[in-house]
Amino acid sequence: MYKLILVDDEEEVRRGIIQKIKWQEYGFELVAEAENGREALEMAEKFTPDVVVTDIKMPFMDGLQLSEELRKRFPAIKIIILTGFDKFEYAQKAVNLNIALYALKPVCSKEFIEVLLRVKSQIDEEMLKKKDMEALKEHYVKSLPILKEKFLIYLITSKASKEEIEEKCKNYNINLNGNRFAVAAMNIDNKVEYKDKKNDNGNEVDLNKFATLNIVEEILSKNNRGIAFIHNELIVLISPHLEEERGFIFNTLQSTLEEIRHNIEKYLKFTITIGLGTIICDVSHISDSYKNAILALDYRFIMGNNRTIWIEDIEPSSSKKIVFDEIMEHDLRSSIKVGTEIEIIKTIDGLFYELINAKATFKHFQIYLLEILTTIIKTAESLDVDLTYIFGENYNLFVELYEFNDLNEVNNWFQYISIKIRNYITKDRQDNCTLLVEKTKAYINKYYSDSSITINSLCNYLYISPTYFSFIFKKETKMTFINYLTQIRLDASKELIKTSKLKSFEIAYKVGYSEANYFSYCFKKHFGISPSEYRNN
Repeated sequence: MYKLILVDDEEEVRRGIIQKIKWQEYGFELVAEAENGREALEMAEKFTPDVVVTDIKMPFMDGLQLSEELRKRFPAIKIIILTGFDKFEYAQKAVNLNIALYALKPVCSKEFIEVLLRVKSQIDEEMLKKKDMEALKEHYVKSLPILKEKFLIYLITSKASKEEIEEKCKNYNINLNGNRFAVAAMNIDNKVEYKDKKNDNGNEVDLNKFATLNIVEEILSKNNRGIAFIHNELIVLISPHLEEERGFIFNTLQSTLEEIRHNIEKYLKFTITIGLGTIICDVSHISDSYKNAILALDYRFIMGNNRTIWIEDIEPSSSKKIVFDEIMEHDLRSSIKVGTEIEIIKTIDGLFYELINAKATFKHFQIYLLEILTTIIKTAESLDVDLTYIFGENYNLFVELYEFNDLNEVNNWFQYISIKIRNYITKDRQDNCTLLVEKTKAYINKYYSDSSITINSLCNYLYISPTYFSFIFKKETKMTFINYLTQIRLDASKELIKTSKLKSFEIAYKVGYSEANYFSYCFKKHFGISPSEYRNN
């Protein structure tokens, strides 16, 4: 229901209009009636009506004066003029006062109802527009943080004109007024245990990010040092400065960033590493500072976590390469294949010493590390090592490499997998050696009576070189092949002497000696007595 006030100095006219119209049926509630403009103005103050129906000719304050006052105080009220003066000057003045409609006296109920419905339609339309605008405004207010964040992400990832940036900053109430600008990227440090890695709790990670952002925003607000937001798992800070001198800007920024870092460690009980980009003088080049901040953050891999890294401190002006050469590759391969655990650790430590002391770009560091990892993998594959046993199921070594926080963790991981490969090889060799010796013993036990048996014939049977066989056999049995063969033959001869009446030369032949005299010589040398003495005893 829209509220309506009826104003006319003639009571009969008011009574007639009131009685003729079924107000509620047409969407109106008659809240008051007045005899003149002054009284109507008081009623309007009291009821704030939607519609005022007024006569023109009235004492104290006529309808046009009332309309003028209403328009000043309540511009949304719709005014319907009732007049018996059908003259152009009144109509013209009514138009100038933005009167909604006017009707001629005497009032015909049908025509008046049409006027009311037209006014109601106008109010309905305005109310609908108002609701739409309010809904749109509410939606905009709710969307403002998202729009603001999207703009900030666009600002650090793309090039935008200075005019566009200024307009958006004004719309989103972002303060980027300054002569110099710098971007910092903050990463929450997480220690990775390569021996027993566990999946991070997603909720805890998100909570840590927002808790970090909260502290960053608090300190920035206190120091009036810029704006922060989350992008790609990082907390990004854009800091404008009115100062011109770069050294002063850096010192100011450094102080703010250190305050952030210490507060996070103190209150949240974890650490962050901050990469600080170059200081630029054009707001439209903020994306360049962001790229350099990310590049600076990459150097935590080399310099370690829980610190602020400024790209201008560490990025060399001229690029010097670090080379993983053939000698390094050979030493690493050899230490894994035949070295001890201590030798492996020493070799890899030496490779990382070269890395830490090099003045090179981060890309060169990456290439150097990938070459070390590739050598380790190729060594394992060349020795038929089961890589699933070494790295686990569904491994992705290059992704795994970038999960570590610093060079010390990578060094430890390289040592760990190299030693694990070395132990796998050693165990495999041990198994092969045991099998080799068992096959050799079985072969000798079967064919020792053959006087033509030699180390070469045995190695042909085993598909192995005599030199390697001799090394393995002696290592496993603590005696040479010849000594072992002699022992088997002489032990067999003792049994024959005890259990048979065969003559000495016959026994010699049965146990693989082609000459009886040599058999007797070997028997006496081995047991201290001759075959005949042994038989007599």
